Amino acid sequence: MLTIRTLKEKLANGSYDASLAHLYCQGVEAMGPYKERIAHVADGYAATFGKDENAEVAIFSAPGRTEIGGNHTDHQRGKVLTGSVNLDALACAAPNGTETVNVFSEGFGMTSMDISSLEIVPEEKNTTASLVRGILNAIYEDGHPVSGFDAYIISDVPGGSGLSSSACFEVLIGVIINGLFCNNEVSLPRIARIGQYAENVYFGKPSGLMDQMGCAIGGIITIDFKDAENPVFRAVDFDFAGAGYALCIIDSGADHADLTDDYAAVPAEMKAVAAALGKEVLSEVDEKDFYKAIPSIKAAVGDRAILRAIHYYNDCARVDEQVAALADNDFARFLTLVNESGKSSFTYLQNIATYRNPADQPVAVALAVAEHLLGGEGASRVHGGGFAGTLQAFVPLAKVAEFKAGMDALLGEDMCKVMYIRPIGGCTIAD
Repeated sequence: MLTIRTLKEKLANGSYDASLAHLYCQGVEAMGPYKERIAHVADGYAATFGKDENAEVAIFSAPGRTEIGGNHTDHQRGKVLTGSVNLDALACAAPNGTETVNVFSEGFGMTSMDISSLEIVPEEKNTTASLVRGILNAIYEDGHPVSGFDAYIISDVPGGSGLSSSACFEVLIGVIINGLFCNNEVSLPRIARIGQYAENVYFGKPSGLMDQMGCAIGGIITIDFKDAENPVFRAVDFDFAGAGYALCIIDSGADHADLTDDYAAVPAEMKAVAAALGKEVLSEVDEKDFYKAIPSIKAAVGDRAILRAIHYYNDCARVDEQVAALADNDFARFLTLVNESGKSSFTYLQNIATYRNPADQPVAVALAVAEHLLGGEGASRVHGGGFAGTLQAFVPLAKVAEFKAGMDALLGEDMCKVMYIRPIGGCTIAD
């Protein structure tokens, strides 16, 4: 590790400029705010934990992620296309020589926990402490030593944005522990699995693995989750800006409150279709067998479940086609597939509006305005879970300013963000 004083000296003399420019997808001349952010997190650590500039620390980062292809396919062990983005959670951390972990997150406050036992604490369900404890336990069970540490965390990955702020946090904690105690011997795919384990088992939230994999590994990757224990992933090398398009993520401003049942119904209905055919998830059911069985299972599972299963099969196939289109540098075909995925989510998956209040359809309105602003160019679709949250758009570079202004006029200032695919996932920035 290095002292806070040395860290700041290296930031000032440009030692990190090239690596930060690569990490955050900007020119070296634009690194000022990023270096200030790192200095800020180091100062926050010192002030919070009573340290001076001689304290030894390390700086860690984990990005948010964007879902590029495969909407609601991962929980059925299907296929996805995902990419890390140049927004991240950043931490300054160091061991504290105790059996206590202290994690301070700006905007959320301090979480302190005794880790003399790493068993599940029922009272911690749905809390930050449960995630940290679960990650520590999994790494310990893998045979690595763990101990207490102090961490000061900031993040510009907005919560509820569809950019996986929770998975980003999980990966960040995994990267911190890996760097402080494990000599970085834990692989990034394993850190992703550990994050999912902590979220599922300790936090108590069922989730697929796409979010954690996208945040941990970095760049654009395609993942096939058919083998739940060993998902197959590979990198997809493509530069959207080089193709003349910007990636925009638009916050619809819709309220996530009271949507738990809507989100839960999507995997539940897909699994009901699989169960009707003697399987657990749809990836275990051959598509031809599904279509043959529709007349006999429709009454039992319901029409919407059938439509959602159709979306699943179509969107998994589209992921393969998207990967092939990018490999062939056929971006026009890729954009067509993005639009097709969006239409499938709207008509078959039906995760645009809840229809409990037919007059309330903010995501649908935002999609309609995005399509109008694009004027037949680019592509747009619902992003992530749906019902509320975000949209994704690929916008011609010449139209970015007009598109952003139009979406911000509808939804509010800076609700449309222009992003870049970050080439690196969870990492140590300085140690």
